Amino acid sequence: MTLVEATGAGAVSGAGGLQTSPSGFLLALGDLVLPVATSIDHPVWLILAGLVAGILGGMLGIGGGILAVPALIYAAGLGERAAVATSLAAMVPMSIAAAARHHHYGNLRLKEGLLLGVLGIAGAAVGATIAEVIPESVLRASFGLLMLAIAAQMLHGVWTNRRAPSGVGPADDH
Repeated sequence: MTLVEATGAGAVSGAGGLQTSPSGFLLALGDLVLPVATSIDHPVWLILAGLVAGILGGMLGIGGGILAVPALIYAAGLGERAAVATSLAAMVPMSIAAAARHHHYGNLRLKEGLLLGVLGIAGAAVGATIAEVIPESVLRASFGLLMLAIAAQMLHGVWTNRRAPSGVGPADDH
C-alpha cells in the first residue's frame, strides 16, 4: 500500500495507466489506485456534517464540534483555527434548538446550564487567545487527544456501570 501526493501533474501508474487526483492524494493498492480526498470541495459533505452534528449534539450533548471541526477541516479545507471558530458560531443556533427541545421534555436544568454558560464565556475568551498563539498542529493534536480522553472516560464509566446520581433527570433509562 502506497500513499502518493497528487498535486497538479502528480501521477501514479496503476490499473489503467497513469492516474491523477485533484483531491490531494492517491492510494495505490497493488494495481488498484484510489483517490483519497484531503479537502472535499463539495457542500453536500458540509450539509451532511451539519445535520449529523445537530442530531448527535441534541442526542448526546456533544455540541457537535466533535464532528464539525473535522468536517470543516477536511470537507471545507479550513485550517484548525478557522474550523474551531466556525464550529463555535454554528453551535450557537444548534445548542439553542436542542436546549429548547430538551426543555420541552423536562430535561433542561436552567440554573446549572446558565452557570456553565456564564463561566464558559471567560474560559472561551482565554482559550481563543491561547489558540491564536500556539501552532495549528498543536491545536489539532490537542483536539484529538481530548476526544480520546473523553471517549476513554465515558467507556470506563459504561464498563464499570456508573450511573448518574438519582434525581438528575426525569428517567435514567428509557
